[in-house]
Amino acid sequence: MNQLKLFIELTRIKKPIGYMLLFWPCAWGLTLAYDFSSSLSNYFFYLVLFFLGSVFMRSAGCIVNDILDKEFDAKVFRTKARPIASGKVSVKLALFYSLILCFFALLVLLNFNVFTIILALGSMPLAFTYPLMKRFTYWPQLFLGITFNYGLILGWTAVVSEINLVPILFYIGAIFWTLGYDTIYGYQDIKDDEIIGLKSTSIKFKGQAKKFLFVCYSILFFFILLGGYEMNFNFSYYLICLVPFMHLFIYQIKVFNLNDPKSCLRAFKSNNFFGLIIFLNILIVKNL
Repeated sequence: MNQLKLFIELTRIKKPIGYMLLFWPCAWGLTLAYDFSSSLSNYFFYLVLFFLGSVFMRSAGCIVNDILDKEFDAKVFRTKARPIASGKVSVKLALFYSLILCFFALLVLLNFNVFTIILALGSMPLAFTYPLMKRFTYWPQLFLGITFNYGLILGWTAVVSEINLVPILFYIGAIFWTLGYDTIYGYQDIKDDEIIGLKSTSIKFKGQAKKFLFVCYSILFFFILLGGYEMNFNFSYYLICLVPFMHLFIYQIKVFNLNDPKSCLRAFKSNNFFGLIIFLNILIVKNL
């Protein structure tokens, strides 16, 4: 039971925000591409596959992140009690857990077409080298955005086996979404990160945080609206977009306090709502 508790803590399985933020772009891409005049069972089957894949890959990613960051985590108040940093779980055992999770993720991946499988395997180096970026650049959140939203492309190709302009537009927008929300997340540890020499957009823009978020979220909405235009969505799509727009620009940017870690965490977690609303918007408009 103790090992099970440590495994749950290691994979952050009880903190769904991580795998949900990985899942929503997959759901966007899948819903954008899917022809709802055909069988709905295939749509829900793919949706479940992407959800399971998100859980497995996010869990494996957390373990790899903790292995690479174990020395840094031990020096940060919020992360020093993590299983690997605290010595409760060995690196060897953690690697074993990660390989098992990757194996389950591979079983999920094999249900898709060959093109999607190749694209997904090609993203693996990005997924497992992201934790190293904070050592070398102030833009690790950008690398996270490129990696974390890759599922949007996979969701699209799982249906149509090719890429066109639409998923690329939404993908670019989603990258700036991640750039914004992970910058907010980074303010929880900014004092410790500065002391131990790690880099992030949270540190780079700490004097202009809300301006930076405004730019990121403005670019996000530009590409979401442009993607809707390329999809020939009707007026209701743009009307519903007012809800996530207000959430980002009124709640996140205006309300979050970068000097209050709890405020930052609340604002960060609220992005689950944003991902859900964009998903429902696409789903509704595709079925009108």
